[in-house]
Amino acid sequence: MLTRKQHELLMFIHERIKETGVSPSFDEMKEALDLASKSGIHRLITALEERGFIRRLAHRARALEVVKLPQQATTAAPPKGRGAFKPQVLEGGGQASAAPPAPVAADNSRELPILGRIAAGTPIDAIQHERERLPVPETMLGGGEHYVLEVQGDSMIEAGILDGDYVIIKKGDTANSGEIVVALVGEEATLKRLRKKGGSIALEAANPKYETRIFGPDQVEVQGKLVGLIRRYH
Repeated sequence: MLTRKQHELLMFIHERIKETGVSPSFDEMKEALDLASKSGIHRLITALEERGFIRRLAHRARALEVVKLPQQATTAAPPKGRGAFKPQVLEGGGQASAAPPAPVAADNSRELPILGRIAAGTPIDAIQHERERLPVPETMLGGGEHYVLEVQGDSMIEAGILDGDYVIIKKGDTANSGEIVVALVGEEATLKRLRKKGGSIALEAANPKYETRIFGPDQVEVQGKLVGLIRRYH
């Protein structure tokens, strides 16, 4: 039996991974559950890990995997914090469900073009032409057009995105505040979390050594948003 806060944190982690392909940072979890300090998040994560609901992934900064969900998952109230998600998991029939995705057959994948490198740090040259293709499981995708970019830099490490990772991007020119996007600024592209602040757009890093950059709405062109991540181990 989980406490209300344990349940809220588990569902927040589950929905963030389902939406973005990476686990949330401790700061995002603290904000989502409206807690005063990260120590409370550490205690909740430890409790969830001891009960077998989540697992820490080795060699990955703050990376978590949801192992199972409680039966009451669909009835819990979402966390109320400023950065909170509002969980709503829909299956093909349109009914709400919180069950983890079913395993995918090895051949149930789609080959996506790798269009080049994207900066998670100082912006680099804009997206290039296709250089190769990468098979991606269909469960990471949905409708629409997708492409892959190789991450260069460390500005998104607290969002679980590391140098050398491959990010799966759903092509589009719009995004909600708080989503991680490929943003084109002039002739340079970068991977950042987008925040809409009044008439301005902020591009936020997930690493305290990088400053948030503020632009006018006509200076930033969204090229797509993050839907998944693939990491190769050599």
